[in-house]
Amino acid sequence: MVVLADEALDQIPLIRSPKHGSNVSDIPLVDLSMPGSAEALVGACEELGFFKVVNHGIPVELAQRLEAEAIKFFALPQLDKEKSGPPNPFGYGNKTIGPNGDVGWVEYLLFAITSAPLSYTSMSFLEEPSACSFRSALKEYLLAMRKLASDLLRLMAEGLKIEPRDAFSRLVMGEQSDGIFRLNHYPKCPILEKLNCSLTGFGEHTDPQIISVLRSNSSTGLQISLKDGSWVAVPPDQESFFINTVYVMAGTQVLTNGRFRSVRHRVLANGLKSRVSMIYFFGPSPAERIAPLPQLMGEGEQSKYREFTWGEYKKASYKSRLSDDRLGQFEK
Repeated sequence: MVVLADEALDQIPLIRSPKHGSNVSDIPLVDLSMPGSAEALVGACEELGFFKVVNHGIPVELAQRLEAEAIKFFALPQLDKEKSGPPNPFGYGNKTIGPNGDVGWVEYLLFAITSAPLSYTSMSFLEEPSACSFRSALKEYLLAMRKLASDLLRLMAEGLKIEPRDAFSRLVMGEQSDGIFRLNHYPKCPILEKLNCSLTGFGEHTDPQIISVLRSNSSTGLQISLKDGSWVAVPPDQESFFINTVYVMAGTQVLTNGRFRSVRHRVLANGLKSRVSMIYFFGPSPAERIAPLPQLMGEGEQSKYREFTWGEYKKASYKSRLSDDRLGQFEK
């Protein structure tokens, strides 16, 4: 039994480090500059529900600017950071993830995003004149991610031969759409350096929105669960974006009647190097009714899910633990 002499770590699960070389070697890749990208995207959603996007046209410097600003914030004294928390559910959080008992070796900023005009949750540190560069970097990044997500969702509709082409993108780009942006920081943990294990940074889960766009620094830590239940590491790539067709879509898994899948994933903190990640989650209006699209239903096929609103789904999600099956209660 490993005992960690640090009260801050007492409640955070330890996980044995994966065997050397247990990386994902064949993450689906979608090259937006190539013909056939729509078909490649749909294939990736069906195969794994997780893929990497390259040649997306977004300058790497744009993400690096926001990353640098996030690092400056997370380097502030703890009392200064806590002025922007606790999260309820938005704001600054540290180790506690949500209200239902989940914990991890992570601190974060969680923003609610509104579409028209683009705005986000205000926090005390953002009101300071010194936060001008943070605000500018954040707005630029959010705008770029919105365009990327919209393009990907239109490609998804094209690959599925759905009309109109904005059948998915309109759900998450409207004035009342449910957007969330998360900046995560997984600090170094020197006490782990001599141990063959890692701390849970962010526990096993599926994302609760329509689609999420992830970018991280060069640190490892992200793992996904394959169909056989094994966990494998995802090598970081600062110049690409990783896309999770989240419960694709509490929505898309439902909208496609199970044709697309959502990958379970987690983040481990190995203590050697800090990790910074940024994730934009896109969801529809709370009043939006979620049901399988008729165009994707075969003749005589029955829906696997009862119809529900996005608001009903989100309310249920906030009552669940990270690892819970959030869609189970909506199955017929």
